[in-house]
Formats: sequence, structure tokens, C-alpha cells
Amino acid sequence: MSYIEISRKNFLYNISQIARKTQSVEKIALVLKDNAYGHDLGIMAELAKEAGIRHAVVRTMAEAFAIQERFESVLVLADIPNERPEERIHIAVNDRRDLERIPAGTRVELKVDTGMHRNGIGAKELFETLERIEKRGLSLAGIMTHYRSADEMGSDFFWQKKRFEQIRNAAVQAGVKKIRWHSCNSAALFRSASFDEDIARVGIAAYGCLAMPVPFRIPPLKPVMSLWAERVAVRRLNRGERVGYGGEGRLLQEGLLSTYDIGYGDGWLRGDASNPYRLPDGRCVVGRVSMDLVSLEGDDSAVCLFNDANEAGRQFGTIGYDILVKLNPRIPRIVV
Repeated sequence: MSYIEISRKNFLYNISQIARKTQSVEKIALVLKDNAYGHDLGIMAELAKEAGIRHAVVRTMAEAFAIQERFESVLVLADIPNERPEERIHIAVNDRRDLERIPAGTRVELKVDTGMHRNGIGAKELFETLERIEKRGLSLAGIMTHYRSADEMGSDFFWQKKRFEQIRNAAVQAGVKKIRWHSCNSAALFRSASFDEDIARVGIAAYGCLAMPVPFRIPPLKPVMSLWAERVAVRRLNRGERVGYGGEGRLLQEGLLSTYDIGYGDGWLRGDASNPYRLPDGRCVVGRVSMDLVSLEGDDSAVCLFNDANEAGRQFGTIGYDILVKLNPRIPRIVV
């Protein structure tokens, strides 16, 4: 069967590097959305607790309910509860219309749009929205934003950061207090010369797959996930024999060919047989990827498909996130 190894050592190392930037592990809010970027929600929540992380960020209420006992706060980014959740669960307000649906008494965190134009209210709507939060009987726990280009060269990051600082100053002068302010994702955290916010929403860096242009200084993070597949069958074929659907694979010399139990049914990308995927050991997939199988020369009992999602992403013309989150949750995750 295919399986995923989760490196406890690498995760704890990454958290230590992130904590050096935030100056405290208590200021790290670990992003655990989408099954913890494919790593497994429960496993990563437990490892986060072991690392001393007190805050989490998820996508849905179901994710929040699954891990809430392990954290002091859980921010839900894209879901609205039917009834008021307990105080440790905070609900992100992405649109003013959300306020009419969120149950009274719920702790909310308001997203402001500083230039990404994805979610959040405009800066000019801030005080009107704050008044509506109070009238609806909601409890304001935080104000946040998100950067559109923190991991790219250019000035976008700096003018968005300046806008958020202006919003913060205006709100504080108007009497907004005892809430948390946060804007940094992984890239923004390491792009910043210093960190002075209440929390940093850290996702991809914790999983060791933060990709930044060369001029940016980031610590040498270590990938937490590796994907493995076990051998299903082996056969000896002659030189020139064609392999797989359409016969698109071809052996360049006589030898052993094995199939392994991983395919696009498991979330592994199909790719292009004319430009085959290369494993960390240098071997290339032979022929087309099937729904449940890939073919490789040799007869190893198990093979590593990737130990760095960013490298796998480059081969498929995508990003590491795409590789991680597509992997089927039913693939066993094993902490090593």
C-alpha cells in the first residue's frame, strides 16, 4: 500500500526556526486547514501541542471541533456556525453580510482588505462594521489582513503592510483595544525585518515547503512529509518492450519492471509520459500513471515518490501546496 511518513524531528525543527523570528512559540498560530496541508489534521495538531503552540487556524467548523481541545484559540477562516461555539473558537468575518448570520455572542476576527481584493471589508467600512459587530452582540477578538505578494519581489508587500498599520493606528485611536492584530503568513513573517504583531499565521513554513526568491533570507527549513509506495508486482521484460496504457513507456534495456500502489486515484498527479516524473533516487516513472499504479524499473519493495513537495511541484509545473493537499486523506500517515 502507499503511505506517508511525517517527520516529527523536521516539524519540531521548523517550529524552532519560526519561533526565533516571532520571538516566542506562543505567537505562532499554526495553519491546519485542508487536513493540515495534507499532513493529517489530528497528527499535526498533536505535534503542535507537543511543540508548545497555543493557537491554530482552520478552514471549517468541522476542523475546529476536531482539534479545539488542544489549543487556546482556533480561528475558522471560511465557515459560519449554526449556533454560538465556545469562546476558544473564533470566526473570521470575510464580508459584512457575514455579520447577519453569525450567532450573537460569537467571538469574531475581522478581515480587512488592504489590496489583495479576495476577502475582507474595505478600510472605509471599518468603523461602520465595528459598530455593526457591537449591535449584533458579537465579540471582537481580532483584526487581520492577508498579503497578495509577500513571496514575490516588488513593493506590493510594503504598501499593504503600511495600509494595515494605518488601519491599526486609526482603530486604536478610536478606542479599539484588547484584540489581537495579525497580518503575517509564512512568507510575510520572513519578509519582515522584525515581527511586532500578536500572532503569525504560519502554514507552509511549518511543513518545510516555503519557497521564496533567492534574495529573501529564510532559514533552511526541512520538509515534514515524504510519500512512499509499496511494490505490487514485478516482471522481467526485454529491451524495447512497451509499457502501460497506450504503450507510452519503453524499456531501454532488458530488466525488471515493478508496479507500485500509487496513482491519481490517490491524488498523485498524472503528469506526462513523454516528460516522466523523476523520483528522488533518480529513476523515472515508465509510461503513463494509472489510477492506482505507477511503473518503475527495478524491484525495490518500497519507493519514495517525493521527500520535498516543492521539487515534485516543479516537475509537474505547479507548486508544493498543490502536491500536498491533493493527496488522499485515506493514505495512512505515519509519524517517524
